[in-house]
Amino acid sequence: MPYATAPDGTRIAYQLEGEGVPLVLLAGQANSHRWWEAVRADFHPVRSTLTLDYRGTGDSDKPDTPHSTELFAQDVVAVLDDLGIERADVYGTSMGGRVAQQLAARHPRRVSALVLGCTSPGGPHSVERGDDVRRALAQPHAEAARRALLEFMYTPGWLADHPGPHHTLGDPRMPAHSRRHHLTASNRHDAWDLLPTISAPTLVLHGTDDVLNPTANAPLLADRVPGARLHLIPDARHAYFEEARTHASSLVLDFLTTTSHQP
Repeated sequence: MPYATAPDGTRIAYQLEGEGVPLVLLAGQANSHRWWEAVRADFHPVRSTLTLDYRGTGDSDKPDTPHSTELFAQDVVAVLDDLGIERADVYGTSMGGRVAQQLAARHPRRVSALVLGCTSPGGPHSVERGDDVRRALAQPHAEAARRALLEFMYTPGWLADHPGPHHTLGDPRMPAHSRRHHLTASNRHDAWDLLPTISAPTLVLHGTDDVLNPTANAPLLADRVPGARLHLIPDARHAYFEEARTHASSLVLDFLTTTSHQP
């Protein structure tokens, strides 16, 4: 397992597969690289894929120190530096989309093209999930909360045909302190003032039936990032990239291969 070392000494595990121009895939909150396991091969005809285990997940170190989406973005830069990659395409979903915003805004020379999926700008300008969603996720019975999360991720029909395992429900190996740090990092994200500085060509994707990260955040991002394109995927929930993978992966590949940029 290769590792990069962040400026604070934290070791970040990463995984590089395929050949060609690298596409960095950034997972959701409290998840390792396995978030992308079902779909990363979709991109290998034209891209290699680079994933990482966020600090606190997978094979990366799990320091009991504050995390932030800006810090996660710095960890991505450490991985790129370790591989000698100057620029890459970046596709982030959920909290990974928040990390991708920080990366593209604060390290513009490292990002060739940007895809922001099922994410939000954070802060007071974002549209928060409803109280009913919060209550469902906070149920004291663990299995009931897990089932609620599954149903926010996927439609009932898809779940009936795909009993799992589902790698989007969080890394089961995370210690409790890492889960807390991830939650805080995502909750404190606010890139509203940074978004207009993003110069990379940007595609915003979102499912129309996403209540975990409300769909109304997608046009906010698309309007705030200069020149961004917006595409909503009908009837899709939070894990649109997996359930609607044929549609979603094709959209991303088309965007990456037709956008004029130099990797």
